[in-house]
Amino acid sequence: MFARVLVSSLFFALALGTPLGRTFRRREQLESAPSGFTLNGPASPDQVLNLRISLVQSNVQGLEDALYAVSTPGHPKYGQYLTKEEAAEFVAPAADSVNAVNAWLSENGLTATPMTPAGDWLSVQMPVNKANELFNTEFQVYTNQETGKQSIRTLEYSIPTELSGHLDIVHPTITFPTRSLIKPRMHAVKKRAAARQDSSCATSVTPACILSLYNIPKTPATDSSNVLGVTGYEDEWPQKSDLTSFLKQFRTDISSTTAFTVSTLDGGSDPQSSDDAGTEADLDVQFTVGIATGVPVDFISVGDSTNDDLDGWLDTINYLLNESSPPQTVTTSYGTNENDISSDLANNYCNAAMQLGARGVSIIFASGDGGVAGGHGSSCTDFLPVFPAACPYVTSVGATQGISPETAADFSSGGFSNIFPAPSYQTSQVKSFLNGLGSTYKGLYNASGRGFPDVAAQGVNFQVVISGETEGVDGTSCASPTFASVIALVNDQLLAAGKPVLGFLNPWLYGTAASALNDVTSGDNPGCNTNGFTAGTGWDPVTGLGTPDYAKLLSAAGL
Repeated sequence: MFARVLVSSLFFALALGTPLGRTFRRREQLESAPSGFTLNGPASPDQVLNLRISLVQSNVQGLEDALYAVSTPGHPKYGQYLTKEEAAEFVAPAADSVNAVNAWLSENGLTATPMTPAGDWLSVQMPVNKANELFNTEFQVYTNQETGKQSIRTLEYSIPTELSGHLDIVHPTITFPTRSLIKPRMHAVKKRAAARQDSSCATSVTPACILSLYNIPKTPATDSSNVLGVTGYEDEWPQKSDLTSFLKQFRTDISSTTAFTVSTLDGGSDPQSSDDAGTEADLDVQFTVGIATGVPVDFISVGDSTNDDLDGWLDTINYLLNESSPPQTVTTSYGTNENDISSDLANNYCNAAMQLGARGVSIIFASGDGGVAGGHGSSCTDFLPVFPAACPYVTSVGATQGISPETAADFSSGGFSNIFPAPSYQTSQVKSFLNGLGSTYKGLYNASGRGFPDVAAQGVNFQVVISGETEGVDGTSCASPTFASVIALVNDQLLAAGKPVLGFLNPWLYGTAASALNDVTSGDNPGCNTNGFTAGTGWDPVTGLGTPDYAKLLSAAGL
């Protein structure tokens, strides 16, 4: 009788793909697939999965302490940025963790490849049936109803109990493929508007009026090592001919042959034809070149071979971490709703942003274009924060419009993270705003969450040359490269004076530099069937601390 029970148990375990004697702990779980995805059925057992395994990082708190030390004016270590190796050491997994996970993989006939300088991310391939066995789960095929694209995912997975404390997360598993919800809005420009520039930014925005509005000089930058990185995704490619036409029309004082460089990853490229022109890419390159006079601009083209299912953001930040000398300023005009990302994956991404900040890189993101309804306006009841804009270790940029005074653009996303608590650098400003808000919208947002955006800049009717035609473009996609250009110019002056660059901006912005920003005190960001938050005196989740004044920021930087 005992023998029969043993044999039956063996067949049952094998049917489930669960090794005998091994216990599991559930690691991540979704209640259901995200809206817009339909279940097709179990994935083919032989289908090969490209998985990423994150190991438990050794000293994240130490990394955060180091980040704030080098980023907070007045601290003895301010500006003493870490090397690539020093930053990686904080998150490098313990030797026991590396050995335990590699031994477990080897036991199952698998070999992993490190993906980051710290070795905290591993890449490994395995068939579906092996993944089902190792993670005590069942991978399924899901179809995106909008695109028709199929993806293999699971709604929950577990890790062997003995690997708890060693293996952190597995990706892609419960985070479904996401595409950026921040999309620049394009509209036709009247011929007379294209021919006669608005020098004040009252009706349309060009580099010339931005320079005037934000007190930015036309004097060219001089430090060729000070690079402004512009990330590009989703087959968005800037056109050299469009940049030439743009400069001939809107920056006649600099050479129309001024160029940008291109870096690539995941099969990225930059094909040159009118059919390849990308609205976002042309916008970002034209306005960074057009505002940050003389600063080298590098377009980081991320191709479709990402397999990170975060629109390439995870691959991008790992690419930058692997660079010995990454750009000192990086602007990204992409994002998605925070609830599209697993909280553990979001934390891991932000830990990578911490490393870059500790190395002296300013990471700048558009806040989103959906008001309180997320990246581009979603059907909602509770307010939707945006990722990565709500990550506490990046600088998030909202949008304004008009002049004398500037007002909030009604699409400017802002609010409070449901994953990240309010960081110490903004506690007093966020508390002041919430005190004024009172019970309004109580329960619709996380009052203890990280508030965003941090700052703002113009974001309506930017004049952009696309496929040879001048178009008007709106969005925080306009604001992020604008603010990044200002920071790149301040960095140039700091380097010329023999000083370190600004690095992670937020402790400086909420402290020494707060008075160097133009406070925006009117406008709101409606969404979720509400009027949204309202801009007011001081920080607010519509325009942050306000828009830049280059001359005052230069002074706040000690120049």
